[in-house]
Amino acid sequence: MKNLFVFCFCFLFVSTNVLAQQNLIHALPSKLGLDETYIDQKVDSIMELGIKNQAFPGAQVLVAKNDTVIFHKAYGFHTYDSVQPVALNDLYDLASVTKILGPLPALMKLVDEGKLDLDAPFSNYWPSWKKHKDKKDLTLREILSHQAGLVPYIVFLEKVIRKNGKIKRRFVRDTPSKKFQQQVYDNLFISDRFEAKMNRMIDRSKVSDEKKYKYSGLTFLIYPRLIEQLTGTDYETYLEENFYKPLGCYTLGYNPSKKNYVNAIVPTEQDSIFRKTFVKGWVHDENASLKGGVSGNAGLFGTADDLAKIMLFYQNFGAVGKKQLVSKEVVKEFGSVQYPENENRRGLGFDKPLLNNSELALEDAYPSPLASPESFGHSGFTGTFVWADPENKLVFIFLSNRVYPSRDHRQLYQLNIRTALQDVFYRSLPSN
Repeated sequence: MKNLFVFCFCFLFVSTNVLAQQNLIHALPSKLGLDETYIDQKVDSIMELGIKNQAFPGAQVLVAKNDTVIFHKAYGFHTYDSVQPVALNDLYDLASVTKILGPLPALMKLVDEGKLDLDAPFSNYWPSWKKHKDKKDLTLREILSHQAGLVPYIVFLEKVIRKNGKIKRRFVRDTPSKKFQQQVYDNLFISDRFEAKMNRMIDRSKVSDEKKYKYSGLTFLIYPRLIEQLTGTDYETYLEENFYKPLGCYTLGYNPSKKNYVNAIVPTEQDSIFRKTFVKGWVHDENASLKGGVSGNAGLFGTADDLAKIMLFYQNFGAVGKKQLVSKEVVKEFGSVQYPENENRRGLGFDKPLLNNSELALEDAYPSPLASPESFGHSGFTGTFVWADPENKLVFIFLSNRVYPSRDHRQLYQLNIRTALQDVFYRSLPSN
């Protein structure tokens, strides 16, 4: 397949004991004992299958063993017109991967500093919940592990668009003003009052009496404001100063269209409902869009390299070289299954392998059945996936825009692309 991939390795050997996270170490898989030929053949084959079946127009895979990037390839194009090839430094809309790269490290640090208690009522920190009987006693531990019974999602867009498809001007305008400062898209600005409306709807949302695993992203919409209240610092500034700069994640952030990156931005969906155009450089998720693109549920953009840096930070339990950004104990706690007795596989914010994952065939497993029970990560609606395995010292990153041109494209799931790719690297490990 012409222009199928771009492949780049640089060879740099330094001691992993003094790893500078800002500069990723690269080496060929064979240098760390992995079967290089097997990896190349299998990964190329799976990616060709995905592109051929329109699971995505293009994508890239990055894998790190120990603290060394052993594989990073880009495949295909930004769109199906095959004009712009995927490049290794492209920026992707990370969708729900935002949850573990944005609010979660901040929440970890606040727990570490004693400013948040996982087992205290969340209403101690978000006082409006004290007025709601079904929410006032919920703990952050229950909420982060999706054990609280919160509704999965609220479609806030329904409050912005009329039944005839027209936008309500009391909430969205085509020019900025004193009361419409947050930008939603090119020539679209949201009322400053709308965030308060979203928060009220979250406050009033139903809570199930049955406490079992039920995925909900609702509270991730309010974590940025909570983090600001607890730290006295703007949410984006807090992330930059405490995590992204120390880790060298220089492109990881919100609203890349407002920044002067040289990196190309991979487009997502042709939006026929709200923005009425091809979405590129602005968050795909409508709820995050209505918060001006800065949210805890979605909105982050980044490169594969930046994701590798932050996932290695997690894999090393909060350490960057000799510096500990968050205590080892707290990172381990967040990455651990919280309610296995309730058949809930989740950690705190992190996704985890299925509880019986190692016993399953590849087509039924999530993620690879060879991933250790200690591993953790998250997936994103746009076709993104990140995973860290501290036991096997393996970080796996997959970036795609599977929602192009429409979210109806579900072949990425049907073909089990991400799990199959991750499994290749586990099977190539010397112990396997």
